[in-house]
Amino acid sequence: MNEKWRLLITKDRTAYNNMAIDWAVLKASSNGEVQPTVRFYTWKPSAISIGYFQSLDEEIDLNKCKKHGVDYVRRITGGGAVYHEHELTYSIVIPENHPQISKNIMESYGCICGAVIKGLSQLGIESKYAPINDIIVNGKKISGNAQTRKSKTVLQHGTVLIDVNVEKMFSLLKVPNEKIRDKMISDVKQRLISIKHLLGKDVSFDEVANTMKKGFEEEFNIELVEGSLTEKEIEDAEIFEKEYFSSKEWNHKK
Repeated sequence: MNEKWRLLITKDRTAYNNMAIDWAVLKASSNGEVQPTVRFYTWKPSAISIGYFQSLDEEIDLNKCKKHGVDYVRRITGGGAVYHEHELTYSIVIPENHPQISKNIMESYGCICGAVIKGLSQLGIESKYAPINDIIVNGKKISGNAQTRKSKTVLQHGTVLIDVNVEKMFSLLKVPNEKIRDKMISDVKQRLISIKHLLGKDVSFDEVANTMKKGFEEEFNIELVEGSLTEKEIEDAEIFEKEYFSSKEWNHKK
């Protein structure tokens, strides 16, 4: 009998709410209140998330974000600035001592990315893990991932690019000057790839979520059962959103 894990599908949440839910689930897991949880989500409005150690003012053109109605938020995981628009974002929260997860961070990255790779293969896309935290197709990045471990619990979240608008992304990031911007845009276009580009057609979030569900089930030999957040998680997420992710102190801290 396969172990049952919880699947959450939370579409069209704000950046602040998305990051608060990840943290609330991590807290619930570390308190032993919920089973391992995989979540698939989207961002509405579109948003830029920056890594925990980055400076918001150095990375993002805040006026442009405001003008285009794009949110911005600081994650609790490290890594660089990521623009979230046409994508599926996943998160997995699991106790550090769970037999399915390695104590070795690199190995655990490989295993969780393996679930995404298996999900992509359901769409007919052959991809591979590029340590430490990317998944690539023909040498181009289709997924970036970040992990943190707190309170004996692993949280990893990552993106799966359904489509990508490099020009829009760069219009929101701070770049020294136009010449460098043009070079960076063409470099990134050479380095990024999306499901739409690979398959030559539009693919819906639901379709990608369905294949990712199968990928996680296969990689971890589990059954994902769709559920919902507990009342305590909803309560905690509201607190985390208010006190951290939507606050100026959190997002602008140096």
